[in-house]
Amino acid sequence: MSNASILQLVLLLVLIGVSTPLLGSYIAKVFSGGAAPGDRLFGAVERLVYKACRVDEKREQRWNIYALSVLAFSLVSVLFLYALQRVQGALPLNPDSQVAVPPALSFNTAVSFVTNTNWQNYSGESTMSHLTQMAGLAVQNFVSAAVGLAVAMAFIRGLIRRKRNTLGNFWVDLTKGTVRILLPLSFVFAMIYVSQGVVQNISGRRR
Repeated sequence: MSNASILQLVLLLVLIGVSTPLLGSYIAKVFSGGAAPGDRLFGAVERLVYKACRVDEKREQRWNIYALSVLAFSLVSVLFLYALQRVQGALPLNPDSQVAVPPALSFNTAVSFVTNTNWQNYSGESTMSHLTQMAGLAVQNFVSAAVGLAVAMAFIRGLIRRKRNTLGNFWVDLTKGTVRILLPLSFVFAMIYVSQGVVQNISGRRR
């Protein structure tokens, strides 16, 4: 192992050691149901989401209803992402005129991204349109991670709440994970990438 590799490993371990207590404490406050940093800003966004989706944020779910909510959301996500890939050739934001993704590859990709595996058996720039990447793959990069957070929180509540038969509300947990954790983190890292000159646009590939 080279000195540069060792330095990178040490730096990674230091960053993990520093960020884990801070991020862990923040996540605990977000999902505990009490006051959390950013309530004034994030709370307003969440209330709009709850109102649009007709979610009662104060109503908790039993374990079976929570599990069905996870499965229903994941099923709809797979079907939407599959369909998006199959018809991308007829949709806008396709400057490179990408054709429909074959059925088997569409299904494989949809399941992969919805389960947060993100295994890709293709070259993104030569297979997926901009719309598919933005409205399909990038969205699943977010919500699949949020689903994982929600399930982890439900598991923790199940261990703690021995005298209660509810595990929280999946739709509330999904919204909180997306709005309060994943979006702020993505904004921070996006600014880092922008500062380093990383290009992100909706133009086609240069021939």
